[in-house]
Amino acid sequence: MTIHSADPVVVGVDGSATALDAVRVAAREAAFRHRPLRVVHAFIWPLTRAPLTPAPGAPAGAGLRNQAERCVAEAVAEAGKVAPDVPVTGVVVDGAPAAVLVEESRRATLMVLGHRGLGGFAGLLIGSVTLQVSARAHCPVLVTRGEARADGPVVVGVDGSAHSGVAVGFAYEEAARRGAPLVVVHAWLYPTPIGPGDIVPLVYDPEALAEESRRILAEAVAGWSERYPDVEVRQRSVRGAPARVLVEQSASAQLVVVGAHGRGALAGLLLGSVSHAVLHHAHAPLVIARHAG
Repeated sequence: MTIHSADPVVVGVDGSATALDAVRVAAREAAFRHRPLRVVHAFIWPLTRAPLTPAPGAPAGAGLRNQAERCVAEAVAEAGKVAPDVPVTGVVVDGAPAAVLVEESRRATLMVLGHRGLGGFAGLLIGSVTLQVSARAHCPVLVTRGEARADGPVVVGVDGSAHSGVAVGFAYEEAARRGAPLVVVHAWLYPTPIGPGDIVPLVYDPEALAEESRRILAEAVAGWSERYPDVEVRQRSVRGAPARVLVEQSASAQLVVVGAHGRGALAGLLLGSVSHAVLHHAHAPLVIARHAG
């Protein structure tokens, strides 16, 4: 295997079992892409002025700094088991986890995160760090959810926006890389306002909306099949709430891809409402796709 010295796949670790699952996924993704893997642990304790060295009389290897370095070493070793040909480096970076990982994303081809970490809110469906990084990263973010599987399609949601166009390109590339079929999904219910002042009709024609949905799908895949002729593509126009439809589609998928945000009226949000909902409830690993940089 030839490994390019390009931007790495980056994975964030915190010593949790979920983070180790993310390391395994990240190692496979790095191998897929012929990229190196960078394991990052954000070490927040210096910001709190907590003592980092072992207390007097403590056993060798004690202390917060040593604990952080062991966390990284364990993750690097796990990555080596999954993808022995992938160069792996591990670093401990001082700083708050979300800020450290967002900065790391500036030089990453892909960021991989577990859906939950060691935080005190174990009942949450998605960890606060993962949510913040998914919204602010400078590269695509893969969040490990559900059970990783080698079969099933890559599923991508589209809505006609530029952000869903980025997601379609990423999804085609992933389907080609994995030798998987691609399912392109557009969900619709009824006319919705796109911007301030839009007037939504009280009466509408469902067949006209279905036809508009088919048009959006056709435009979403236009040109991509020529670039990826070996990818089997299925277009699905589904009547239903977009987030619910994508969560249902994720049950049989090996990967789900969504844009960072779509066409909703709250366009200033860093993570759109549909992407946010799918991030919380998907049954498969999920990628929040955006241009790197």
